[in-house]
Amino acid sequence: QQIFLRYQQLIKDNLKEISKLITFEQGKTLADAEGDVFRGLQVVEHACSVTSLILGETMPSITKDMDTCTYRLPLGVCAGIAPFNFPAMIPLWMFPMAMVCGNTFLMKPSERVPGALMFLAKLFQDAGAPDGTLNIIHGQHEAVNFICDHPDIRAISFVGSNQAGEYIYERGSRNGKRVQANMGAKNHGVVMPDANKENTLNQLVGAAFGAAGQRCMALSTAILVGEAQKWLPELVDRAKNLRVNAGDQPGADLGPLISPQAKERVCDLVEKGVKEGASLLLDGRNIKVKGYENGNFVGPTILANVKPNMTCYKEEIFGPVLVVLEADTLDDAIEMVNNNPYGNGTAIFTTNGATARKYSHLVDVGQVGVNVPIPVPLPMFSFTGSRASFRGDTNFYGKQGVQFYTQLKTIISQWKEEDATVTKPAVVMPTMGN
Repeated sequence: QQIFLRYQQLIKDNLKEISKLITFEQGKTLADAEGDVFRGLQVVEHACSVTSLILGETMPSITKDMDTCTYRLPLGVCAGIAPFNFPAMIPLWMFPMAMVCGNTFLMKPSERVPGALMFLAKLFQDAGAPDGTLNIIHGQHEAVNFICDHPDIRAISFVGSNQAGEYIYERGSRNGKRVQANMGAKNHGVVMPDANKENTLNQLVGAAFGAAGQRCMALSTAILVGEAQKWLPELVDRAKNLRVNAGDQPGADLGPLISPQAKERVCDLVEKGVKEGASLLLDGRNIKVKGYENGNFVGPTILANVKPNMTCYKEEIFGPVLVVLEADTLDDAIEMVNNNPYGNGTAIFTTNGATARKYSHLVDVGQVGVNVPIPVPLPMFSFTGSRASFRGDTNFYGKQGVQFYTQLKTIISQWKEEDATVTKPAVVMPTMGN
């Protein structure tokens, strides 16, 4: 606990330097990179309260002279596999919670963005963490297989694509490990006609295109209900005003995609949407950024008249692309969301409490925002994506995180009352009757 109290202060002191590293390697804007570090820092701060989170339970006198108690104990060696899109936040979801529970940790950053984690690991060492308690492994497939197969590793945390997540879950579980895997998403924002128009449109644009759409909680799909369908031209106008530039440039709203391959995939999915009948209201595929003409940039893109059977709807695009569907009623919108296999997050925009309550209760998604576009819980709660967005039984951070990185030991003891009775010493020769 004392180490983590020092660690959280070191992260605060070096937040801007870590953010610069993220922008340099990953491309997101400096402001977004600072948010990346800050949301991870919150988990470290919460880890400082671990003394109350790992308390066991006791019940005395369950029967005569018998007590039961449980201890929450560390597993041993745990491991984490992080994605490229949050180089600081996701590792900080993992190793602080595992280590404050008493485990040692093996962390594998994305091979594309290792710098932030290396900086964070050095700060952890400076905070007083003993050598060998946090270990970093670099690599791709062989490193992942090593983590899945090594008999000393008891638990694996993963965030990334469905393809990788399913593989790690299956292989790790087959080797007897606990696995928690946060995977892909298709997050829907349902816009009711009674919503606050100005706020809703700004929230949609920010959540769809921030970080160039490279967020597992990006609001990549909008369902406009009833009269809200008339707001589409204004939505397009707001998206047009976003500034695309290198992440370290002042005023940039979104930076580049992570690689040329990512750009090609995003552009291909947009093209498939057009060929399958979607209307391309805003096309950011041919954007040129001065000084970075060969960069991996895609500007804000909006596809309307999208249907659930289209490829651009069924697949996670993971780029600055908003697909727009239409629904006549709230019930139709709920049906659309529930028919989609993903369950990471969703949001509803409305000024009607009954509408919000109905949606929150009936929608089959792990995290629901009411007038909140990206409903990622603070670390005193847990990140609760569901369905095809998550594999495992226990979620990340919060109470769920403590449960994942610990095991329970139950002790049932009996101390008979008569054994404690003080009797006078026996001074006569023992006989069969005594």
